[in-house]
Amino acid sequence: MKYYIRTFGCQMNVNDSEKMAGILKTLGYEPAQDWKEADVILVNTCSVREKPDQKVLSALGEFKKIKKDKPNAIIGVCGCLAQRAGYEILQKAPFIDMVFGTTNIHHLPQLLEEAKSGNKAVEILEEIDENENLLDQFPTVRENKYTAFVTVIRGCDKKCTYCIVPTTRGKERSRRIGDILREVQFLVEDGVKEIHLIGQNVTAYGKDLGDVKFWELLQAVASVPGVERIRFTTGHPRDLDEDTIKVMADLPQVCEALHLPIQAGSDKVLQAMDRGYTQKEYLQKIDLLKKYIPDIALSTDIIVGFPGETYEDYLETVKVIKEVEYDQVFAFKYSPRPGTPAADIPMTESPETISKWLNDLINIQKDITFKKNLSYEGKTVEVLIEEVNEEGKLTGRTRTNKLVHVDGPQEYVGYIVNVKIEKVNRFSLEGRINGGD
Repeated sequence: MKYYIRTFGCQMNVNDSEKMAGILKTLGYEPAQDWKEADVILVNTCSVREKPDQKVLSALGEFKKIKKDKPNAIIGVCGCLAQRAGYEILQKAPFIDMVFGTTNIHHLPQLLEEAKSGNKAVEILEEIDENENLLDQFPTVRENKYTAFVTVIRGCDKKCTYCIVPTTRGKERSRRIGDILREVQFLVEDGVKEIHLIGQNVTAYGKDLGDVKFWELLQAVASVPGVERIRFTTGHPRDLDEDTIKVMADLPQVCEALHLPIQAGSDKVLQAMDRGYTQKEYLQKIDLLKKYIPDIALSTDIIVGFPGETYEDYLETVKVIKEVEYDQVFAFKYSPRPGTPAADIPMTESPETISKWLNDLINIQKDITFKKNLSYEGKTVEVLIEEVNEEGKLTGRTRTNKLVHVDGPQEYVGYIVNVKIEKVNRFSLEGRINGGD
């Protein structure tokens, strides 16, 4: 028996898929190299923007074909889109056998049995399942042997007017620090070198528990023998404080890279988004980061064309990009999400204008990214070698999250090595181990 999982969306969805793969492994399933070989197909969905919604329906239309050769094959839809619009998906794709949401993934064994018996297995919980932490007791099946996601908090308490996540993922629920450390210990024993702590709002970790702070979690994870690198994603600027930044600077395991979404540069737009900070307050956090961690590489999310945004507002976003000089920017056109406050606000600019703004912004950032990459030329940097690519080169990432392709023997896979950068590309670096010595 084989399974195939198609994942859309963020690191949380990726980690959920790894957990689902672990559940299926405990049930005796093996991964299929191709969906056409699978006995179970799961589509783990995203609902942050409209485009992933369309991709999900397109994928389901393709996967439907498996029913001709394998009428008993099970097709399931899960994740954020399933949580928000599961019954609607079932109406559009009645051949689906399973639909379940984000808080009951641990019910997969029972849902699978129900679907196998010929019934539609549909379970979309309106309330948080108090036993959802049972999911963390299952193993993860990871494509990357040396880096691993560890979920530390689920849900989000922020009320950003464009965002559906509080609806699809629920309120913030932090995992107990002891459970997290046990998972980290297991991963290290399994050969993992880099721990990536994740959550919808990871820097809010511990606020619902009342007795632990995020920076204390960083210290605790760093104290686990064998943890060589730590990253975390995604934090809200409001919850990133100076204590956390100081600990980031003090712990050698914490990498000099941070994703800190600003979403927009205009105070008017930030207020309409209910982000809870001004441009000045955000930039003060950036200044603190650069003060304590001078070599930090920064990335961000940006929404272009939010309802009410004018060209002058857009220019404020461009101003921030130029001032901060992010290493990477994830920029998207605003996409109204059903059920969010912003969905009822009329758009003020044409789609063509917004597309032009977005393209101009991306081109500005491309030049900044290339400029940042050029600063690595001739330098020797630490790289965790994660795999061998199709061209036979070793591939890994620097502490600042730069993708590096390296000439060297396969024996280096899984090790942190010093690499001298000899060639700089727009989105990657190339070099030789130990400068070729």
